[in-house]
Amino acid sequence: MANLKIETLPDPGNRYKLGELIGSGVCAKVYRATDTQAGNKNVAIKVQKFEGDTKTAIQEEFRILRDHSKHANLIDFYGVYRKKCPAGECDEIWFVLEYCDYGPAVDVVRKLFVSNKRASEMQLAYILREVSRALVYLHENHIVHRDVRGSNILLTKDGEVKLCDYGLARDTKSTLGKRGTCIGSPCWMAPEVVTSSKSDKDVYDNRSDVWALGITAIELGDGKPPFADMHATRAMFQIVRNPPPTLYRQSNWSQEYNDFIAECLEKNPDHRPFIMEIIEHPFLTQVPENDYHVGCLH
Repeated sequence: MANLKIETLPDPGNRYKLGELIGSGVCAKVYRATDTQAGNKNVAIKVQKFEGDTKTAIQEEFRILRDHSKHANLIDFYGVYRKKCPAGECDEIWFVLEYCDYGPAVDVVRKLFVSNKRASEMQLAYILREVSRALVYLHENHIVHRDVRGSNILLTKDGEVKLCDYGLARDTKSTLGKRGTCIGSPCWMAPEVVTSSKSDKDVYDNRSDVWALGITAIELGDGKPPFADMHATRAMFQIVRNPPPTLYRQSNWSQEYNDFIAECLEKNPDHRPFIMEIIEHPFLTQVPENDYHVGCLH
């Protein structure tokens, strides 16, 4: 498939009115915006400088957005622009994306913690099942997400669950090089990702997403991932050397939830289930098909 032709991209002009900053990472900022040519519809705009190592990441993210955004559990993609910047500054690439009103799943869960509440297991199982469906689809299409975490799971006001942010995703059939410039917190990293920085094959095995899903299950249950309060280097050491993490108080949760996490967090990637197997786990299959659970979260 053709690459993104940067030089032919239109400038966004005055079409979009940028609003509040709703997400920020090493390589990108995400704004809520209104589309003045679509009845002031809310959209999300991901803004990235087109420079250095981000060029490869932008190309890969574009291909995934263009080819795979129609899946129910992936965010919709509305278009891409090149914002010309003053001389001496790198131009910006704008990805125009679906805006999800309820925001990241982890923020919704943390708000409940603040008011001494917590999400029900059924609500968490629903979110994790929908994310698993997104991962099944991506893995079937030879894409490893590589950044599954609570802040990259968005909730819509209709109760839909969307996996977002393909800035680190990699098409395993692509010839584009390995990237390491935008790797964020190690909390969700699988042991083999921590230890095999020199081995491209190991880093991109799609079962690293299954590990990250297990860590995300702990994050949604406890309100934060394991090792969150630790220095990155120490956290990576613990991930490799220690037994797999668990929910903080396992007795507060069902055996199915604890077992789901344990299955995802098999340290040996050769013994870890694929996402196609994980999605059949009783913790996920118990969830009814309707989506009222998430509506109750807000």
